[in-house]
Amino acid sequence: METTGKSPEELARQIFAQRAAFYTTSAEHKDPQVLARLVALAKPSPHWHTLDVGTGTGHTAFAVAPLVASVIGTDLTPEMLAEARKLQTELSIANVDFRLADAHQLPFENGVFDLVTSRRAPHHFSDINLALREMRRVLKPGGRLVIDDRSVPEDDDIDTIMNQLDWYHDQSHVREYRPSEWRRMLEESDFRAEVIDPYVQNRPVSTLTRNVDAANTACIHTRLESLTEEQRRHFGLKPVDGVLHLNHWYVLLSAIALAD
Repeated sequence: METTGKSPEELARQIFAQRAAFYTTSAEHKDPQVLARLVALAKPSPHWHTLDVGTGTGHTAFAVAPLVASVIGTDLTPEMLAEARKLQTELSIANVDFRLADAHQLPFENGVFDLVTSRRAPHHFSDINLALREMRRVLKPGGRLVIDDRSVPEDDDIDTIMNQLDWYHDQSHVREYRPSEWRRMLEESDFRAEVIDPYVQNRPVSTLTRNVDAANTACIHTRLESLTEEQRRHFGLKPVDGVLHLNHWYVLLSAIALAD
């Protein structure tokens, strides 16, 4: 795939247009346990108005919707939103609306939402600090932000390698942030962190190579083969039922929008 000169947002539209149908049925993105933890952190209320940024095919929006007054899901990619609308019809959920929008320029007035969520999207944002400021802008003072995203541990080597692997998987990838980086970025964007909860899932290597072209698939395998023994242990690189698995790091966080 030609990537020269394209922004992460342009690449995201291109890549996720091709992969949209996959995300509708993806077990990872539909994971009921992670979605339940996200909803529990959100502490939703029946009168709340909610925004889901980078909604993809809408799984987070649909998880929150039964517990709030309304949800708007935004995404850059029309094909992802088309899948979300089809899934909405199947689920018969009426209080969700979907809009095409960039996380860096949300088309809403200041302080209109009680809750903002974003799941598995921030590592694609070309300017994470601007995106966080936009989320803070549209939240009411005292409103809650809940994010679930890919992450990396507080280790320079593993940080570098994991971000390389995910770039080979998806060239719209910008950066997976350490928990310490999330705390700093939240504070700098006028949030007070409530919970920053890292977690790890040991998953098949095929989750990195699925829907990836032959050249980048080869790069992924070459990079994994180059790991030192210590790095292999940190990655939990091992066969499980004959299938090679490795660790993926995530972070689930909640934060409160500080008063202006």
